[in-house]
Amino acid sequence: MSRRSRSRRAPASSGAPTLPSEPVPIDTGTARIEHDPDHPERLVLHVNDVPSSALDLADPGFLAFEYMQEMAAIIERLPAGPLRVLHLGAAGCALARYVEHERPGSRQLGVDIDARLMELVREWFALPRSPLLRLRADDAGRALAALPPASYDVVVRDVFTDDRVPEHLAGSAFAAAAHRVLRPGGLLLANCADRPPLTLARREVATLAVAFGTDAAASGRLGAVAEPGVLKGRRYGNVVLAAVRGAIDDADADADAATTPVDLRDPALGRALRTLPVPAHLLTGAELDRFAGTAAPLP
Repeated sequence: MSRRSRSRRAPASSGAPTLPSEPVPIDTGTARIEHDPDHPERLVLHVNDVPSSALDLADPGFLAFEYMQEMAAIIERLPAGPLRVLHLGAAGCALARYVEHERPGSRQLGVDIDARLMELVREWFALPRSPLLRLRADDAGRALAALPPASYDVVVRDVFTDDRVPEHLAGSAFAAAAHRVLRPGGLLLANCADRPPLTLARREVATLAVAFGTDAAASGRLGAVAEPGVLKGRRYGNVVLAAVRGAIDDADADADAATTPVDLRDPALGRALRTLPVPAHLLTGAELDRFAGTAAPLP
C-alpha cells in the first residue's frame, strides 16, 4: 500500500466525529479503525480484520491502495466532467470520495451487503451526501440486476468474501449484467485478487471477452493491470480488469447517453500506470491474449 496522496488536500473539518478505538459490531462481523501514527488524518478501515478502505479525512482525493490508484488512472482517461459511478462493494467509499473530489457533481451509488457498516461510514467519514452519493445495503449482484440499462459511466466491482471474489460476481451473468448497465462507451473496473498461476484472473479476462465482444482486446476495450511481479505469477496480488462497452453497439442504446470510450492502448495511460508510486503494467491486445491463453470463460 502506497501512502502518497494523488491530489491536493482539503481543509480538515472542525466538526469531525470521534472515531472508535475498539472494534465495533456490524452485520457481517466487526469493523475497526487503524490510525496512521505518522499522519493523524489517515486511517485504514478493517472489516473482519481485513484492510478494506484507506482514507485521509483531510484529503478526499487520497488513495492509498495500489489497485485503487490504478483504477483512478483509468478513470482519468474518461472525458472531463461529472460521472455516474456504481460501486459494488462500498466499504469506506474511498474511491467514491476520490471521484467526487476530482469530478464534482458526479452521481454515485455505493452498494454493500452490510447495512450497519453503511450507517457507520456515513457517521465516521466525510462522504458526499445523497443524492451525490447514495448508499444501499444489498447483495451486489442483486442490486446490479435491478438497475436500468445504460445508466452508468463506470461500474466498479470490489467485493470479496475473505480473499476471493464471490462466484456470482465473477461469472458470465455478472459480466453480461455489467455490460447492460453501462452506457455506450462506459467502463467496468473489476478488482480480482488471485494467486499464481492467476487462473481466476485469466478466466475472468475470457469471460469479459465474451460479454464485451471478441474484438475487445484487439480494439483496446479490454485490459488487465497489475504490478509486474503479480502478472508474472510470482505472488498473490490484485489484478484490475478493465472492460469498455462499445460506443453504440445495441439497437436500443440511447446515443444521447453515450460517453467517449477509453482506449486502453493509449500510450499516455500506460505511462501514467508506470509512474505510479508502485509501477503497474497494462496488458492489452496480443499481450492480453497471451495472458488469457486457453482459459475458459467462467460459467
